Amino acid sequence: MIRIRDIRCSVKKVENKEAEMRVLKTAVAQKLRANPQQILDLKIYKKALDARRKADLLYTYTLDVQVQSDRVERRALKMKGVQKIDLVSQKQRPVGSQSVKERPVVVGLGPSGCFAALVLAEAGYRPLVLERGAAVQERVEDIRDFWQGGSLKENSNVQFGEGGAGTFSDGKLTTRISDPHCLKVLESYVQAGAPEEILYLNKPHIGSDLLRKVVKNLREKIIDLGGEVRFNAQVQDLKIDKGHLTAIQVNDTWIATQSVLLGIGHSARDTFKMLYDKGLAMEAKPFAIGLRIEHPQEMIDRSQYGEFAGKYGLGAADYRLVYHGDNGRTAYSFCMCPGGQVVAATSERGYVVTNGMSLHARRDRNANAALLVGVTPKDFGSDLP
Repeated sequence: MIRIRDIRCSVKKVENKEAEMRVLKTAVAQKLRANPQQILDLKIYKKALDARRKADLLYTYTLDVQVQSDRVERRALKMKGVQKIDLVSQKQRPVGSQSVKERPVVVGLGPSGCFAALVLAEAGYRPLVLERGAAVQERVEDIRDFWQGGSLKENSNVQFGEGGAGTFSDGKLTTRISDPHCLKVLESYVQAGAPEEILYLNKPHIGSDLLRKVVKNLREKIIDLGGEVRFNAQVQDLKIDKGHLTAIQVNDTWIATQSVLLGIGHSARDTFKMLYDKGLAMEAKPFAIGLRIEHPQEMIDRSQYGEFAGKYGLGAADYRLVYHGDNGRTAYSFCMCPGGQVVAATSERGYVVTNGMSLHARRDRNANAALLVGVTPKDFGSDLP
């Protein structure tokens, strides 16, 4: 296989998937000075929209291509933006080699806890997963009731429950790191029912509606591999003997274990206090605070796409803004939700918290984004020594 970068085509030519592959095959053949019949296989590795020139919006592709002729391949490898690649099939994850007295425990079934449990289960460690909130379908009902004026359930809300806060933040799958494990995560999502396009889109997302099925399927895979998942199970205490963990307290019951991974997110303040009171090492870190801004999606579409807005299957446009102040502060947009909605995301009585989310289709009339500014430990102080 060879990987070809910077193949461009107008959005006007990409009406559907069939037309897209036809156009790409022709473009690759022209670049390689080959006959289209010599292109045996073609897969999209990355796809991004270039909207800088409003007169003609372009899709930019990186493609993995298999050609019939060695002569065509040798010629292609001399071209700019073309490289040889070896596509190695995903091998079975090896069984864990380190023995454990009791099975490891994962606390929290958000993204961190879910994938930690999945890796442990694939390695044969049969993890026990503890989630203080409810299973996803029950959680959906609790949140819907709250949004319609019902009472807040403090362990089953937008923050707590199966899938974590991400289930109601539309499943944006962007990261600023380059790591081979990212592909493992995306492939796991696809195997659990997410759209295959997340493997190659520049800004992939699943949508809060599809995520409900995906997180449930990931949980069932963990169970199929020998793991156990307990809902409405809150960790209350740790038993530490001579610097070593020996047990955890869950719903007033002690469970023996020497290995615990805490994937508890940022809202479990009671758990953080318990850990602090136990004397575990902690470090105050900078974070960001702000508010949600909302505007008509049509306005964002016109701003980003010009006369292309609402055409050629472009869907809802997004944006990203950054402001660098003279005082060293940075204000920036975050978690932009095209065609989405602002949602009440409170997890504690007496507080107001908002978040944003989109469904997979991103067809709601408004867009929203967080507008944040960074704060440091010097700003808010700390009880840590």
